[in-house]
Amino acid sequence: MSRRELGTVPVLLVAALFLTAFGNIAFFRNAQAVTAGAGASWVHMVSLALVVYCLLLVLLALLCSRKSIKPVLVVLFVLSALTAYFMDSYNVIIDGGMIANAAATDMAETWDLVTPRMLLYLFLLGIVPSALLLRISIRPQTFAGSLYSRLKLGASVCAAGFLLMVLSGSFYATLIREHKSVRFYTNPMTPLYGLYQYLKPVTADHAVQFAQIGKDAHISPTHPDRELIIMVVGEAARSDHFSLNGYPRQTNPRLEEIGVISFGRATSCGTSTSVSVPCMFAQEGRAEYADGSIEQKENALDVLVHAGVHVLWRDNNSTSKGVSERVLTEDYHGDPEGHGCDTECRDIEMLAGLQDFIDGQAAGDVLIVLHQMGSHGPAYYKRYPDKFRQFIPTCDSNQLDQCTREEIANTYDNTILYTDYFLSRVIGLLQANNDGFETALFYVSDHGESLGEFGLYLHGAPYVIAPEAQTHVPIIMWFGKNYDDVDRGAMRHLSSFPVSHDSVFQTLLGFFEVQSEVYRPETDLLQRSRELVTSSGGGNPVPGDLQVSGSD
Repeated sequence: MSRRELGTVPVLLVAALFLTAFGNIAFFRNAQAVTAGAGASWVHMVSLALVVYCLLLVLLALLCSRKSIKPVLVVLFVLSALTAYFMDSYNVIIDGGMIANAAATDMAETWDLVTPRMLLYLFLLGIVPSALLLRISIRPQTFAGSLYSRLKLGASVCAAGFLLMVLSGSFYATLIREHKSVRFYTNPMTPLYGLYQYLKPVTADHAVQFAQIGKDAHISPTHPDRELIIMVVGEAARSDHFSLNGYPRQTNPRLEEIGVISFGRATSCGTSTSVSVPCMFAQEGRAEYADGSIEQKENALDVLVHAGVHVLWRDNNSTSKGVSERVLTEDYHGDPEGHGCDTECRDIEMLAGLQDFIDGQAAGDVLIVLHQMGSHGPAYYKRYPDKFRQFIPTCDSNQLDQCTREEIANTYDNTILYTDYFLSRVIGLLQANNDGFETALFYVSDHGESLGEFGLYLHGAPYVIAPEAQTHVPIIMWFGKNYDDVDRGAMRHLSSFPVSHDSVFQTLLGFFEVQSEVYRPETDLLQRSRELVTSSGGGNPVPGDLQVSGSD
């Protein structure tokens, strides 16, 4: 036998040990953190490490035969290395939603995630073990012999794992019953299952007929005035960092001066752009929305087009995620040079030439959607010009682990300050068109952002365990002087109650007084404010009068 010739079982034993020790640091860190107060000792943590080792051995025994062991392990080493980097650095979870979000990310955003530390993880935990594995000769073995050895290995480790859990029963009962979210940090089990979740709808039969909705949509003849509505879709803006919503720092000085209406208790449909943006424009609410359904059914923009509204989508983010497929779309992020920008367009660049577009619509209503780069991380420092570097010191790096919490928060708050400036300029454009239109601004962020709370950064956590920082988002409205179909006092009162992305679809239809079988006034924020006036006889309604459909 050659000196480097080994059987499959020894290779699997070493591979599982390597993945347990180096790929699951975030798992053990989180497990230790949540069980420390329950009397967990080092004995329990050693037991947990052995259980993870047993689980990995079973997984590898199922996936690896003599012929498949090398390609499977190489893939797992690389996948585990990248997963370990993001979990160790940002404490994020790499599940199906995160994989879908990564797949929808363009190259510019991908480069923002690449750091020297990530390359080091990839080299040491992915490339080095793969290179060593490829130098090993696997001992020839019959199919029956290989199957028997793997079954024996699997049975042995299952028995060992079960025994360990029985011996520390109370520890595992507490961990499993009260801290279920910790299991999401197991590596590579969770990313493998996430990959399955992501690929499952892709490989499924898509013989579903594309569904049109709202073909009967039309503008109410009792409202002849032209509407000009600009909707801004924000990126990674969290509600509690807006001074409009009580944040002690003045991050919204311009909007406070203008006097906008801020919904401070709004929640998102998801924790990632790839989920939230399609969901907010979909007819279904968060409870019924299914990932990928935006490709099988029309959305709010299509209904408005059916009603005769002129729709323009300008994107300075990683695409509309399918929302603007059938309307006029201009891409600023994917083609910065084509729009006179350098390597990256600032959000303000999306306002260039908008007046020409508005003037070019001789008749009819107009909706313009501006999809911001906003507060996209981890390179927050790239999202604003130097003159908006008001809160210092800042984190001028995409390696958040090398910055303090204060530096990260300062840099993030500067992005909110720039969004405040951008929205004030949008309102300025609307004010310039007051004489010819009823004008309004509708700002909705797609999701929030974690800035190190509980050791968690960025976004994309599973919704069921996501912190409020990722699910509580700002929603802002502003109405021009000629927009007389809304009671601003009632709208301000409404803004103090919980609302959600579930209201976006119907509110967009409500802005244009669209009549259609798909219109549901109970989730239209504009209509809800009118009902408050009616129910209170024109006075201030009491809180009990209001139940906002679709809110959490």
